[in-house]
Amino acid sequence: MLMNIPVGDTERPVPRWALRLAKALPFVLLPHCLWRLPFAFDYRMGTVDPAAPAYVWWATPYVFGLSVLTEALALLTLGLVSGWGEVFPSWVPVLRGRRVPSLAAVVPAVLGGLVLFGLFGLQPLAWFGVFDEVGFSNGWWEALYRVCVSPAMLWGPITIALAWAYHRRRRPVAQGVR
Repeated sequence: MLMNIPVGDTERPVPRWALRLAKALPFVLLPHCLWRLPFAFDYRMGTVDPAAPAYVWWATPYVFGLSVLTEALALLTLGLVSGWGEVFPSWVPVLRGRRVPSLAAVVPAVLGGLVLFGLFGLQPLAWFGVFDEVGFSNGWWEALYRVCVSPAMLWGPITIALAWAYHRRRRPVAQGVR
């Protein structure tokens, strides 16, 4: 049986596994974000791609922005295990203090999780030759790439699991049954 731990700012206790996954997600995605950063400065990390475009000035802010956005979205999933995911915080104009409709959090989280699975979850198919993959100058670069990028495959499934836990926790409870 899954143990529940009270978080203190949620209406009902958050399952321990959901709390751990939500807190771990930004760290799960960190290697992927760090792998991406050298590309901002035109360092190719051992990739061999003759069709790769030449370095452009906007590559640096784009890659940094993509890494920051990735981490921000990962941190946003904390709302699925926190009180601010159940009641709008005081800094939100017009909505402050009102309950967050359950579907307003669940639907975007599930749709986002499905998109993330489509983006990252199919990566093993490239490893087995179903899709083309960028080549590397040697096996060490390829191994480093896989170690850094592989955890991102979990992003979609973790987000969907957290949305499911949020939905179960927020659904109405029948009288006398808990």
